[in-house]
Amino acid sequence: MFLLRPRDAGWVIDGTVGMGGHAAAILDATDPGVRLLGLDADPAALAEARERLAPFADRVRLAHASFRDLVAVAAGHGITAARAVLLDLGVSSWQLDASGRGFSFQGDEPLDMRLDPTRGETAAALLNRLPEPEIARLIAEHGEEPHARRIARVIVRRRPLARTGDLVAAVRAGVPRAAWPRRLHVATRTFQAVRMAVNDEPGALRRALADAPAVLTPGGRLGVISFHSGEDRIVKRTFRTLEAAGFAALEPSPLVPGDDEVRANPRARSAKLRVLERVA
Repeated sequence: MFLLRPRDAGWVIDGTVGMGGHAAAILDATDPGVRLLGLDADPAALAEARERLAPFADRVRLAHASFRDLVAVAAGHGITAARAVLLDLGVSSWQLDASGRGFSFQGDEPLDMRLDPTRGETAAALLNRLPEPEIARLIAEHGEEPHARRIARVIVRRRPLARTGDLVAAVRAGVPRAAWPRRLHVATRTFQAVRMAVNDEPGALRRALADAPAVLTPGGRLGVISFHSGEDRIVKRTFRTLEAAGFAALEPSPLVPGDDEVRANPRARSAKLRVLERVA
């Protein structure tokens, strides 16, 4: 997070504070004049972040909100300018492993997948409602799954789905055994696609990227960590547009984790960090 560490006093906005890991690293590395506003759609993750960031006391404010509303939430806290904005996309290892909310294909949980369980439509409701062509489209578009049509056909035939096990079984039945990937679980792409659709993650990203640059001070930086090629394309295209409007990329290519980091955390293998600085 050294690329997002402000040199001067001011606000940092962590639009996906999660359990507070990035926020703690930034606050640890800066002087007391740097303060942080953390947003997260998941109230359970926010509770973990509140506990982890308690030692930083009044340097931290937390808000239960999606990063799509980043600017409005910041304004509600009297923040109209920021030294840095960070977006860490996707879901955390804790959400995958321990939340019990259907993000993972490893167990048998309610097929929910909402980042904010207090609002919106569950994955089960979405898959039980959508017509087959629309299910195929979202699995192909968000998951880049080559067997999306076959999976969608099985999902519709087996409705209603209620548990993650139901969706895993539908994927297994829809993908020919010889085509199962060697290094990924056969349901990985479908689960990713459904989660992204349930939470409108691409739409939230586009909204945040459109709004966040306006709150950055000169020298302020916008960093985005993506784990999905479709999301990275959105970030890349937006950054190219911003480079013609007073911003500059800090690195010509995205930063990716090193071998040691991947060994310590295999889920980081697909991470890409892009950082843009406001220069005018």
